[in-house]
Amino acid sequence: MSFNYAEADATATAAAVRAQVISAEAVTQAALSRIAAREALNSFTAVLAEQALAQARQIDQRIAQGEDPGALAGVPFAVKNLFDVAGLTTLAGSKINQDNSPAFQDATAIAKLRQAGAVLIGALNMDEYAYGFVTENSHYGACHNPHDLNRVTGGSSGGSAAAVAAGLVPLTLGSDTNGSIRVPAAFCGIFGLKPTYGRLSRAGTYLFSGSFDHVGPFARSVRDLALSFDLLQGSDPRDPVCTTRPMQACLPQLGQGLAGLRIAVADGYFAKSGEPEVFAAVEQVAQALGATQRVTLPAAGLARAAAYIITASEGSNLHLSRVKTRPQDFDPATRDRFIAGALIPGTWYLQAQRFRRWYRDQIREVFQQVDLILAPTTPCVAPLIGQQTMTLDGVELLVRPNLGLYTQPLSFIGLPVISVPIQQPGRLPLGVQIIAAPYQEALILRAAAELEQTGVVAAPVVS
Repeated sequence: MSFNYAEADATATAAAVRAQVISAEAVTQAALSRIAAREALNSFTAVLAEQALAQARQIDQRIAQGEDPGALAGVPFAVKNLFDVAGLTTLAGSKINQDNSPAFQDATAIAKLRQAGAVLIGALNMDEYAYGFVTENSHYGACHNPHDLNRVTGGSSGGSAAAVAAGLVPLTLGSDTNGSIRVPAAFCGIFGLKPTYGRLSRAGTYLFSGSFDHVGPFARSVRDLALSFDLLQGSDPRDPVCTTRPMQACLPQLGQGLAGLRIAVADGYFAKSGEPEVFAAVEQVAQALGATQRVTLPAAGLARAAAYIITASEGSNLHLSRVKTRPQDFDPATRDRFIAGALIPGTWYLQAQRFRRWYRDQIREVFQQVDLILAPTTPCVAPLIGQQTMTLDGVELLVRPNLGLYTQPLSFIGLPVISVPIQQPGRLPLGVQIIAAPYQEALILRAAAELEQTGVVAAPVVS
């Protein structure tokens, strides 16, 4: 029986390793070879070849002794380089962090996947300090979209999305503040999950905006996304916002269908300022899921504005001392955004947080009427690397700050969202967001699984 590493998802890979169809060491070597062959993507900033092969051999030994190494036995995975990896300096996409000592222990999320038998194979490219939507890193180079090397991957978790889309690894971890999982998932044509705020531990990650930051997985199949999410759940005293969150097994629920679920399309703010194909993708998903309702998320534009104020303020507060002492070592665009954030009046920040509470209450009322909401992930397909402006609805806009047009109002109050990939023959992929009320990850994964089973969404490997 042959095994095609590049085409297999994490679930199939683990099953093949446990059945000894292929060894974990051979799988790891295949991953390393594929990473080397696709070096032009610039998705990795560190490849841990020796450590990965040593871990894979340990897994093979356990299997030979009759043990089960776990649900992800022998599955290679990689992480955005803001996750702590024991023995590796946590760069967070920056030059300044190169001076830091190596991490002394893995981030909680990495530890959980390793405990399930997954093999960490490296760290991935990102926007500096997670402040961006393009992964055009001035220190480590731009990450290139596997669908078109002249295009951005999205960001800030661009390396995480590119590595999965190109079949380098079947599973990666990223972080999402204002859309940093969902935007690259859409541009690279894969699945990306932003769970409910506080659902997964962020311990051992380099934060950007503590009241917004989430961690989550990327994958090429819904079952991989659900499996990894289930493994990553659990309270963690190292992360004060992830100590009492309820756990929920999502993988067993994927085949339950959607009977009785009320599904609606977001109108108003989410139905304008995008390319026509973006809205066509949403309608395609809506038709497949039987969504006939339309709902309005009130004041979504104000929510996006408030999100900018809060993230800019919190991010600048975290980095202000470095901006003062080492301004030349920042990407100029990142540095200038932090300086601007430092100038935001405290009263604006407080008012934005007050508005946040109001907005949360308003959206809670919307979810009394529906169970799932559909919206575009991005206003366009992936722009060109270096592209500064784009035109939407006849208005010329800056590219970088506007790629999160549809994602920011949702992470603003920590809603769980999955971006599902719409493949356009002969064109670049798009994403559609499936949104639910807090702690309802199982519902959005069930909807994504239904779409995947019927072929409406798919994440084929980009060769």
